Amino acid sequence: MDVSTLLATVGTAAILGCAGAVMLVMRQRRQARDTAAWALTVKKGQHIPPSLHPVIDPDICIGSLSCLKACPEGDILGIVDGVAKLVEPSHCIGHGRCAAECPVGAIKLVFGTSERGVDLPEVDEFFESSRPGVHVVGELGGMGLIRNATVQGRQVSERFAKVLDRRREPGVVDVAVVGAGPAGLATALGCRAADLSFRVLDQETAGGTVANYPRHKLVMTEPVELPLIGKIGKRLISKEELLAAWQKAITRAEIHVEERTQVLGIQGQDGAFTLETSQGPVRARKVVLATGRRGTPRKLGAPGEELPKVSYRLIDPVQYEGCRVLVVGGGDAALEAAIQLAGETDAEVALSYRGEAFGKCRDANRKKVHELAERGRITLLMKSQVREIRPQEGRLELEGQGMELPNDFVIVCAGGELPLDFLKKMGVGLRRYHGEALGESAGRPRVRRGSAKDDAAERKNRRLAFSLFTLGALIVAGLTVVGWEYYLLPKPERLDSPLHTALRPAGVWGHGVGIVATLFMLSNFLYAVRKRWSLLKGLSSIRRWLIFHQFVGFMSPLVIAFHAAFQSNNLLATTTAGSLLVVVLTGIIGRFVYGLVPTQDGRALEYSDVVGRFERLKHRLEPTLDQVSDPGAVRAVLALATAPASRVWLPVLFLRMPFESLSVRMRITQVRRMFPSSEDYHSFREDFFRLLRLRTQVGFYASLKRLLGGWRVFHAVLASFLVIILTAHIGISLYLGYGWILW
Repeated sequence: MDVSTLLATVGTAAILGCAGAVMLVMRQRRQARDTAAWALTVKKGQHIPPSLHPVIDPDICIGSLSCLKACPEGDILGIVDGVAKLVEPSHCIGHGRCAAECPVGAIKLVFGTSERGVDLPEVDEFFESSRPGVHVVGELGGMGLIRNATVQGRQVSERFAKVLDRRREPGVVDVAVVGAGPAGLATALGCRAADLSFRVLDQETAGGTVANYPRHKLVMTEPVELPLIGKIGKRLISKEELLAAWQKAITRAEIHVEERTQVLGIQGQDGAFTLETSQGPVRARKVVLATGRRGTPRKLGAPGEELPKVSYRLIDPVQYEGCRVLVVGGGDAALEAAIQLAGETDAEVALSYRGEAFGKCRDANRKKVHELAERGRITLLMKSQVREIRPQEGRLELEGQGMELPNDFVIVCAGGELPLDFLKKMGVGLRRYHGEALGESAGRPRVRRGSAKDDAAERKNRRLAFSLFTLGALIVAGLTVVGWEYYLLPKPERLDSPLHTALRPAGVWGHGVGIVATLFMLSNFLYAVRKRWSLLKGLSSIRRWLIFHQFVGFMSPLVIAFHAAFQSNNLLATTTAGSLLVVVLTGIIGRFVYGLVPTQDGRALEYSDVVGRFERLKHRLEPTLDQVSDPGAVRAVLALATAPASRVWLPVLFLRMPFESLSVRMRITQVRRMFPSSEDYHSFREDFFRLLRLRTQVGFYASLKRLLGGWRVFHAVLASFLVIILTAHIGISLYLGYGWILW
């Protein structure tokens, strides 16, 4: 290798190293910021999600971070310990876009936490409750988000299309839908698309909870897909826009909503139900409960709450013009009510919340409330509770002190409670969820909410992977058959082969394979584009794009080898092939090897065993310290083996290990005289070094995880470099006149 080539190689390596280092530093800064945000969240006591929320399995997560940008609510997810984490749980409202954008299925949506459970109707993967034939969808089942409720309504109607035959019985419909909100209307549209008969019953009017929202309230941040209708809505959708879209869908699908019809009970069994309603009996083969929780608002339990001045929602702010209004609550509904009153009327607005900060609302609402408070339009009463409501005033407890607050009206926005009496009448059982998906048993996965849909998607993914594998095998087999005799010949003998003209890299066949292989390799960047370009988000799942990405990655070196006729004739071609191989290897590390390394919060058996033995040894060594002459000195030595494992780069860990080992051995020798007997010392020493080895093993896992996390950064850098090399390779080929059959 001459000097110029050496300098070029060193320069290229330096540029790539610098680019990778910059990306790593940026990633580390993001991680430091997110870790600090998570620590602050825990300190404020806002680490418990209010309802549906994602959990990320660190033993599956590969750190692609495609989930971070998926959430419409902003930076709710962050990077902690190299993987994604819900750093702002109180702001999460269960969009589920993060789970949809995870390419390896490391995210699942759950209800409740180990600290706080959530009571919900128990359902299976088809949303069927404990009472066969009665299905629960939407807000009543915990899915308050309009988009998620709509998806469930569509899925349950698809289920009915598969299990219900098309027999018709006079006076009996296939499906009775109770509730005309988003979930109920989506169910009805799905039934219409499947040619199933149905009746939609609602105790109020069509639109459900949405119809009772304040005017101009922003209700959705993305379009939804409806049966028969397709996509409705836009990026930001107000209450009025959504209701208008729903009305068009109802008219187009010829859906009749039986309004002011209250369901009082359900008699019968699966396939032969009779619903008792305020307008007479309704007979149906299946029942869908999509009522939401608007009929059971959560109350304060304060004396005077039954006064006419108290309401539980804001419909029209104008009616409070010139009045003194107290809004109670800390969620989006309360903040939006206060914002509308302060912004659209001259009412005197006070907002009472028992917490010290608004943690269960959108960031935009929180900022707007504080802005109006600074302008004097809203009086914020944080850390306060309403103790009594009187005709002309309210008695509050503010930071432990009593106060009287004159007011004309009180609007309580404290959320809704599960309608237990209604569910009991319907024969639907409940269960408490502690960080589980609906349908899971505590500690033992059984079925998941909507898992029938997920399983179908997973089967499609496996079929795609198998199809691509078969296609790849056929391509390699075909290329092998075409050039088998030629590729086995030594280089000097190839020149005399009749196949040389076509199969050599510059030949018609070899050059054509190279062109196809180049286009094939460039298609690998579609996965990166799919992750970052919002216009492609709805075009198939990210998992399927990753499968194609892996297929192209594995196939590219093989096809390129056939293009090069399994020889290396120049430096540029060799560099291109070498770069491609390194890109593929780093991709394999990032996708497969990285996920095999356990983490402290993971479920890997080996790591759990290490941590368990570590804790047991610590507990066993404690009584020994009471027998030594200087417990403080021995505890200081013991701290060397019990302190949290260092999180350093793996090469640094290996460099430090010999010096730390020598230092530890010197320290433990110094405390030998402090033990009452030689046997006690040797027993302590043996357990100490066993504990130290376990700590080193924990540190090794953490360091290895950190090192492998950096491989993904260099994978991206090397992939970009590969494009440059490919461009140069193509340019030189064209310059030398290798234009294939085009010219």
